[in-house]
Amino acid sequence: MEALAPRFRVLAADSYGAGKSPPWPTDRTISLRDEVALLEPVFARTGGPFSLVAHSYGASVALIAALEQPDRIRALALYEPTLFALIDAESPPPNDADGIRGGVAGAAAALEAGDPVSAARCFVDYWSGPGAWDRIPEERKGPLTASVANIRGWANALFREQTPLAAFSRLRVPVLYMVGKESPASSRGVARLLTRVLPRVEVVEFEGLGHMGPVTHAQTVNETISRFLDRWHARRLDAGTALWLARAD
Repeated sequence: MEALAPRFRVLAADSYGAGKSPPWPTDRTISLRDEVALLEPVFARTGGPFSLVAHSYGASVALIAALEQPDRIRALALYEPTLFALIDAESPPPNDADGIRGGVAGAAAALEAGDPVSAARCFVDYWSGPGAWDRIPEERKGPLTASVANIRGWANALFREQTPLAAFSRLRVPVLYMVGKESPASSRGVARLLTRVLPRVEVVEFEGLGHMGPVTHAQTVNETISRFLDRWHARRLDAGTALWLARAD
Protein backbone atom coordinates (compact mmCIF):
# COMPACT_ATOMS: atom_id res chain seq x y z
CA MET A 1 0.00 0.00 0.00
CA GLU A 2 2.82 2.40 0.82
CA ALA A 3 4.47 1.75 -2.54
CA LEU A 4 1.26 2.38 -4.48
CA ALA A 5 -0.14 5.28 -2.45
CA PRO A 6 1.82 8.07 -4.21
CA ARG A 7 0.20 7.11 -7.55
CA PHE A 8 -3.03 5.36 -6.61
CA ARG A 9 -5.91 5.66 -4.22
CA VAL A 10 -5.48 2.43 -2.26
CA LEU A 11 -8.24 0.75 -0.25
CA ALA A 12 -7.65 -2.32 1.92
CA ALA A 13 -10.65 -4.57 2.50
CA ASP A 14 -11.25 -7.20 5.21
CA SER A 15 -13.20 -10.36 4.46
CA TYR A 16 -15.46 -12.21 6.90
CA GLY A 17 -13.82 -12.82 10.26
CA ALA A 18 -10.91 -10.44 9.62
CA GLY A 19 -10.20 -6.99 11.04
CA LYS A 20 -13.44 -5.14 11.79
CA SER A 21 -15.56 -7.09 9.32
CA PRO A 22 -18.44 -9.21 10.61
CA PRO A 23 -17.49 -12.57 12.16
CA TRP A 24 -17.78 -15.70 10.05
CA PRO A 25 -21.51 -16.59 10.02
CA THR A 26 -22.41 -19.82 11.76
CA ASP A 27 -26.04 -20.06 10.57
CA ARG A 28 -25.30 -20.58 6.87
CA THR A 29 -22.64 -21.73 4.44
CA ILE A 30 -20.52 -18.89 3.05
CA SER A 31 -19.37 -18.90 -0.56
CA LEU A 32 -16.85 -16.75 -2.39
CA ARG A 33 -19.78 -14.81 -3.83
CA ASP A 34 -20.84 -13.95 -0.27
CA GLU A 35 -17.35 -12.52 0.25
CA VAL A 36 -17.77 -10.44 -2.91
CA ALA A 37 -21.15 -9.17 -1.68
CA LEU A 38 -19.59 -8.17 1.65
CA LEU A 39 -17.06 -6.04 -0.25
CA GLU A 40 -19.63 -4.20 -2.36
CA PRO A 41 -19.57 -1.04 -0.16
CA VAL A 42 -15.80 -0.86 -0.68
CA PHE A 43 -16.17 -1.34 -4.43
CA ALA A 44 -18.79 1.42 -4.48
CA ARG A 45 -16.38 3.84 -2.78
CA THR A 46 -13.95 3.64 -5.70
CA GLY A 47 -16.15 5.80 -7.89
CA GLY A 48 -15.10 4.06 -11.09
CA PRO A 49 -13.09 1.19 -12.58
CA PHE A 50 -10.50 -0.21 -10.18
CA SER A 51 -7.78 -2.84 -9.98
CA LEU A 52 -7.70 -5.70 -7.50
CA VAL A 53 -4.45 -6.79 -5.87
CA ALA A 54 -4.86 -10.03 -3.98
CA HIS A 55 -3.17 -13.10 -2.50
CA SER A 56 -4.34 -16.68 -1.91
CA TYR A 57 -7.94 -16.76 -0.61
CA GLY A 58 -8.24 -13.06 -1.42
CA ALA A 59 -7.12 -13.75 -4.99
CA SER A 60 -9.92 -16.31 -5.32
CA VAL A 61 -12.43 -13.71 -4.13
CA ALA A 62 -10.96 -11.23 -6.63
CA LEU A 63 -11.43 -13.62 -9.56
CA ILE A 64 -15.09 -14.21 -8.68
CA ALA A 65 -15.61 -10.45 -8.27
CA ALA A 66 -14.13 -9.86 -11.71
CA LEU A 67 -16.42 -12.47 -13.28
CA GLU A 68 -19.47 -10.93 -11.63
CA GLN A 69 -18.58 -7.30 -12.38
CA PRO A 70 -16.20 -7.23 -15.38
CA ASP A 71 -17.03 -3.65 -16.34
CA ARG A 72 -15.79 -2.37 -12.98
CA ILE A 73 -12.42 -4.14 -13.03
CA ARG A 74 -9.49 -2.52 -14.79
CA ALA A 75 -6.81 -5.12 -13.99
CA LEU A 76 -6.03 -7.99 -11.60
CA ALA A 77 -2.71 -8.59 -9.85
CA LEU A 78 -2.98 -12.01 -8.22
CA TYR A 79 -0.54 -14.13 -6.25
CA GLU A 80 -1.59 -17.79 -6.31
CA PRO A 81 -5.38 -17.93 -6.12
CA THR A 82 -6.48 -21.02 -4.21
CA LEU A 83 -9.52 -22.18 -6.18
CA PHE A 84 -9.00 -25.83 -5.30
CA ALA A 85 -12.41 -26.78 -6.70
CA LEU A 86 -10.87 -26.41 -10.18
CA ILE A 87 -8.39 -29.21 -9.42
CA ASP A 88 -11.11 -31.54 -8.17
CA ALA A 89 -13.27 -30.72 -11.21
CA GLU A 90 -10.42 -31.71 -13.52
CA SER A 91 -9.86 -35.05 -11.81
CA PRO A 92 -11.14 -36.52 -8.54
CA PRO A 93 -8.74 -37.20 -5.65
CA PRO A 94 -6.00 -38.24 -5.40
CA ASN A 95 -4.77 -35.07 -7.07
CA ASP A 96 -2.71 -31.90 -6.52
CA ALA A 97 -5.13 -30.66 -3.85
CA ASP A 98 -4.54 -33.61 -1.52
CA GLY A 99 -1.86 -31.80 0.48
CA ILE A 100 -4.02 -28.84 1.41
CA ARG A 101 -6.98 -31.17 1.97
CA GLY A 102 -4.91 -33.01 4.55
CA GLY A 103 -3.58 -29.80 6.05
CA VAL A 104 -7.08 -28.43 6.53
CA ALA A 105 -8.25 -31.71 8.07
CA GLY A 106 -5.35 -31.71 10.52
CA ALA A 107 -5.89 -28.08 11.51
CA ALA A 108 -9.63 -28.57 11.89
CA ALA A 109 -9.09 -31.63 14.09
CA ALA A 110 -6.75 -29.61 16.31
CA LEU A 111 -9.34 -26.84 16.63
CA GLU A 112 -12.03 -29.35 17.59
CA ALA A 113 -9.64 -30.72 20.22
CA GLY A 114 -9.25 -27.24 21.70
CA ASP A 115 -5.67 -26.78 20.46
CA PRO A 116 -5.63 -23.69 18.21
CA VAL A 117 -1.83 -23.40 18.37
CA SER A 118 -1.43 -26.84 16.80
CA ALA A 119 -4.02 -25.86 14.20
CA ALA A 120 -2.01 -22.77 13.27
CA ARG A 121 1.22 -24.80 13.21
CA CYS A 122 -0.35 -27.32 10.84
CA PHE A 123 -1.60 -24.64 8.46
CA VAL A 124 1.56 -22.52 8.49
CA ASP A 125 3.86 -25.52 8.03
CA TYR A 126 1.82 -26.68 5.04
CA TRP A 127 2.19 -23.39 3.21
CA SER A 128 5.73 -22.50 4.28
CA GLY A 129 7.37 -25.87 4.92
CA PRO A 130 8.06 -28.01 8.02
CA GLY A 131 9.37 -25.97 10.94
CA ALA A 132 8.04 -22.66 9.58
CA TRP A 133 5.84 -22.13 12.64
CA ASP A 134 8.80 -22.48 14.98
CA ARG A 135 10.68 -19.74 13.10
CA ILE A 136 7.88 -17.17 13.46
CA PRO A 137 8.54 -14.48 16.11
CA GLU A 138 6.48 -15.08 19.23
CA GLU A 139 4.67 -11.75 18.95
CA ARG A 140 3.19 -12.82 15.60
CA LYS A 141 2.00 -16.25 16.69
CA GLY A 142 -1.01 -14.95 18.63
CA PRO A 143 -2.67 -13.17 15.69
CA LEU A 144 -1.88 -16.10 13.38
CA THR A 145 -3.42 -18.55 15.84
CA ALA A 146 -6.58 -16.46 16.02
CA SER A 147 -6.76 -16.21 12.24
CA VAL A 148 -7.21 -19.94 11.60
CA ALA A 149 -10.49 -20.17 13.53
CA ASN A 150 -12.47 -20.16 10.28
CA ILE A 151 -10.34 -22.68 8.42
CA ARG A 152 -13.24 -25.02 7.68
CA GLY A 153 -15.22 -22.13 6.24
CA TRP A 154 -12.38 -21.04 3.97
CA ALA A 155 -11.85 -24.58 2.76
CA ASN A 156 -15.54 -25.07 2.11
CA ALA A 157 -15.71 -21.88 0.03
CA LEU A 158 -12.64 -22.86 -1.99
CA PHE A 159 -13.34 -26.56 -2.51
CA ARG A 160 -17.05 -26.14 -3.26
CA GLU A 161 -16.89 -23.14 -5.57
CA GLN A 162 -19.15 -24.00 -8.51
CA THR A 163 -17.62 -21.74 -11.18
CA PRO A 164 -16.29 -23.94 -14.01
CA LEU A 165 -12.81 -23.40 -15.40
CA ALA A 166 -14.22 -22.38 -18.80
CA ALA A 167 -15.94 -19.35 -17.22
CA PHE A 168 -12.57 -17.68 -16.68
CA SER A 169 -11.94 -17.66 -20.42
CA ARG A 170 -14.53 -14.87 -20.60
CA LEU A 171 -12.52 -12.62 -18.30
CA ARG A 172 -11.11 -10.00 -20.68
CA VAL A 173 -9.22 -7.83 -18.21
CA PRO A 174 -5.41 -7.97 -17.99
CA VAL A 175 -4.25 -10.35 -15.27
CA LEU A 176 -0.84 -10.51 -13.59
CA TYR A 177 -0.63 -14.08 -12.28
CA MET A 178 2.26 -14.56 -9.84
CA VAL A 179 3.53 -17.97 -8.74
CA GLY A 180 6.36 -19.11 -6.47
CA LYS A 181 8.53 -21.91 -7.82
CA GLU A 182 8.73 -23.40 -4.31
CA SER A 183 4.97 -23.32 -3.69
CA PRO A 184 3.08 -26.54 -2.91
CA ALA A 185 1.32 -28.60 -5.55
CA SER A 186 -2.12 -27.28 -4.60
CA SER A 187 -1.62 -23.63 -5.53
CA ARG A 188 0.62 -24.52 -8.47
CA GLY A 189 -2.07 -26.90 -9.70
CA VAL A 190 -4.60 -24.08 -9.69
CA ALA A 191 -2.10 -21.92 -11.59
CA ARG A 192 -1.60 -24.62 -14.20
CA LEU A 193 -5.32 -24.61 -14.94
CA LEU A 194 -6.12 -20.90 -14.74
CA THR A 195 -3.15 -19.63 -16.73
CA ARG A 196 -4.22 -21.94 -19.53
CA VAL A 197 -7.62 -20.25 -19.97
CA LEU A 198 -7.26 -16.61 -18.86
CA PRO A 199 -7.13 -14.76 -22.20
CA ARG A 200 -5.01 -11.76 -21.13
CA VAL A 201 -2.75 -13.33 -18.55
CA GLU A 202 0.87 -12.38 -17.82
CA VAL A 203 2.57 -15.08 -15.74
CA VAL A 204 5.49 -14.28 -13.44
CA GLU A 205 7.19 -17.19 -11.68
CA PHE A 206 9.49 -16.23 -8.81
CA GLU A 207 12.63 -18.27 -8.26
CA GLY A 208 13.03 -19.37 -4.64
CA LEU A 209 9.65 -18.06 -3.45
CA GLY A 210 6.75 -20.04 -2.01
CA HIS A 211 3.07 -19.38 -1.47
CA MET A 212 3.82 -16.77 1.19
CA GLY A 213 6.11 -14.83 -1.14
CA PRO A 214 4.17 -11.55 -0.64
CA VAL A 215 5.17 -11.75 3.04
CA THR A 216 8.63 -13.34 2.91
CA HIS A 217 9.85 -11.37 -0.14
CA ALA A 218 7.56 -8.37 -0.08
CA GLN A 219 9.82 -5.99 -2.00
CA THR A 220 10.30 -8.38 -4.90
CA VAL A 221 6.59 -9.07 -5.25
CA ASN A 222 5.54 -5.45 -4.64
CA GLU A 223 7.85 -4.14 -7.37
CA THR A 224 6.32 -6.57 -9.86
CA ILE A 225 2.80 -5.48 -8.89
CA SER A 226 3.72 -1.79 -9.13
CA ARG A 227 5.19 -2.15 -12.62
CA PHE A 228 2.13 -4.02 -13.83
CA LEU A 229 -0.38 -1.52 -12.45
CA ASP A 230 1.63 1.47 -13.66
CA ARG A 231 1.62 0.03 -17.17
CA TRP A 232 -2.11 -0.60 -17.36
CA HIS A 233 -3.28 2.51 -15.57
CA ALA A 234 -0.96 4.71 -17.64
CA ARG A 235 -2.76 3.52 -20.75
CA ARG A 236 -5.98 4.91 -19.29
CA LEU A 237 -4.34 8.26 -18.46
CA ASP A 238 -5.42 8.36 -14.83
CA ALA A 239 -4.17 7.02 -11.52
CA GLY A 240 -7.25 5.02 -10.61
CA THR A 241 -7.92 2.96 -7.51
CA ALA A 242 -6.29 -0.26 -6.30
CA LEU A 243 -7.94 -2.56 -3.78
CA TRP A 244 -5.82 -4.95 -1.76
CA LEU A 245 -7.46 -8.24 -0.73
CA ALA A 246 -5.39 -10.60 1.39
CA ARG A 247 -5.50 -12.56 4.61
CA ALA A 248 -3.28 -14.72 6.77
CA ASP A 249 -3.52 -17.84 4.60
